[in-house]
Amino acid sequence: MAHNSALIAAQEAADPFEYCDVVTTSTHKSLRGPRAGMIFYRKGLKPAKKGQPEGAVYDFDEKINFAVFPALQSGPHNNKIGALAVALKQAMAPGFKVYAKQVKANAACLANYLMDKGYWIVTGGTDNHLILWDLRPLELTGNKVEKVCELCYITLNRNAVFGDTSFLAPGGVRIGTPAMTSRGLVEKDFEKIGEFLSRAVTLTLDIQKQCGKHLKDFNKGLVNNKEIEELKADVENFMYAFEMPGFLISETNNG
Repeated sequence: MAHNSALIAAQEAADPFEYCDVVTTSTHKSLRGPRAGMIFYRKGLKPAKKGQPEGAVYDFDEKINFAVFPALQSGPHNNKIGALAVALKQAMAPGFKVYAKQVKANAACLANYLMDKGYWIVTGGTDNHLILWDLRPLELTGNKVEKVCELCYITLNRNAVFGDTSFLAPGGVRIGTPAMTSRGLVEKDFEKIGEFLSRAVTLTLDIQKQCGKHLKDFNKGLVNNKEIEELKADVENFMYAFEMPGFLISETNNG
């Protein structure tokens, strides 16, 4: 449950613990903790089962702990342990469910906005925190859109979509909503983000048309590009209205 652990913690996604003896997760992404991981496993008596000795217990404990240390991992990072404790405490707070619900609502809003613009979203929308945007109908690759967005202060990543034959030039990009939701953005704000994304794709198409499809030629169109600078400025000005947790933009501007 690496990506959607926050939604599971908030009971906004299907719970794997009911069916699985071992569950793994990252602790960053939607859970908003440090870059690390957790492994959950069953302990104690196994349920009674035909052909199983009475009193049988799960034996994951020693195997998993030994596999982590000393087999695969070095010493513990106490800073990450502390950060994870903070993240898990936040996940227990009533406000965390509000956050998880808003993450889903924002993702659905953004997906619908892009689909209303005629863009192709894999699965026809989303019911979690992620959107997979298929760019192949536009004859674009994910790495080009990723690069243009990066220059415009929009963070997303290239991503393969079903039917791709090369991971070097995947046909889509992946967009998530937890980070911006954590800064207080709601549905109407994600419509603005959708507008920015649409402008970025239009820019990518224009550059490709002018400079060519080969990445080496395409990259030339990114240099001293007035429209990229305009979009970057618009994104930056828009986001100044939303404080970043742990980093107050207002104090930075005043300083």
